[in-house]
Amino acid sequence: MPAWLDMLRTPLAAPETRGLRRRRYLWQFLCFALATSILLLPFLRAIIGRVAPIACAVLICAAVVVGILYFREKNAADDAWLARKDGEGEA
Repeated sequence: MPAWLDMLRTPLAAPETRGLRRRRYLWQFLCFALATSILLLPFLRAIIGRVAPIACAVLICAAVVVGILYFREKNAADDAWLARKDGEGEA
């Protein structure tokens, strides 16, 4: 089998665990909530006053932190998966 065809048939990412799926959903929710809060900032400012920009800042920080943690864990899982797949044919 040609190498390019073998690469197409080989999954390059680790299967997603329940924990990784939850973190991905959390990160996506935080990104959506951040975008919504920024779009509705004038409306939120009229309702809750000076707290609205602080809420957006908290959402920014939370999305960044959760994103960093998620992508670090996802990359580690993918690297471990590829190392396991590469080591199958040896020994």
